[in-house]
Amino acid sequence: MKIAVGSDHAGYEMKKHVLAWLVAHGHYAEDMGPFSEESVDYPDFARKVAESVAQGSFDQGIVMCGTGIGVSIAANKVSGIRAALACGPEFASLARQHNNANVLCFSARFNDNAAAEKILESWFGAEFEGGRHQRRIDKIEPAC
Repeated sequence: MKIAVGSDHAGYEMKKHVLAWLVAHGHYAEDMGPFSEESVDYPDFARKVAESVAQGSFDQGIVMCGTGIGVSIAANKVSGIRAALACGPEFASLARQHNNANVLCFSARFNDNAAAEKILESWFGAEFEGGRHQRRIDKIEPAC
């Protein structure tokens, strides 16, 4: 699977760990920035990841910032993106199962690397259930 990964400065160190985890688990992962801990604006990187997923260049995206809230809000501004803030593994699996989320967001300040790995395992271990959930997603997607 092709995964676009981004963060802000608060998520920079965790992003490096996430990228290594993804590669170790057989995914192609591309770092969409930033490339240092210098202060940056999280919407720039959340948008870059979200647009790459919406355009079909990547299958899914992962973004993190201090809380995960900012990147979640920013990513969801991109048409076709269903970004979900996962506060724990259960949130990640339900976001995939019920919401067919295509961008995973989480906190770099409130999770350590071990917690991030559990969130990632749940995300990649879950599949969209369809059925009644598809009907609900259809109500979210903008009419073309």
